[in-house]
Amino acid sequence: QGQLVESGGGLVQPGGSLRLSCAASGRDFSVYVMGWYRQAPGKQRELVASITSTGSTNYADFVKGRFTVSRDNAKNTVSLKMNSLKSEDAAVYYCNARSILLNFWGQGTQVTVSS
Repeated sequence: QGQLVESGGGLVQPGGSLRLSCAASGRDFSVYVMGWYRQAPGKQRELVASITSTGSTNYADFVKGRFTVSRDNAKNTVSLKMNSLKSEDAAVYYCNARSILLNFWGQGTQVTVSS
């Protein structure tokens, strides 16, 4: 079994920053690719950023230069630092952990960007 729990969402003004965190438990996620996805109302879930077990990162074009994904394998956590937030970044953000055979999702955390 495995569980992912996100935290850190909330309301922020345009141009502001937030840091999302995901705590993984129930198994050793250090070998998993960890990532953040988001889903806005009426839209499909989309990849925001991911990080491999060795720290290689991948970002969606729409967040490059603004968001930073990181992980701490010893603590089984992954974070997403979001800067220069825009109204279009508003969504439910989901933590994801995947391997060749398994795929885990968190319950999501709401990010609202509004003045």
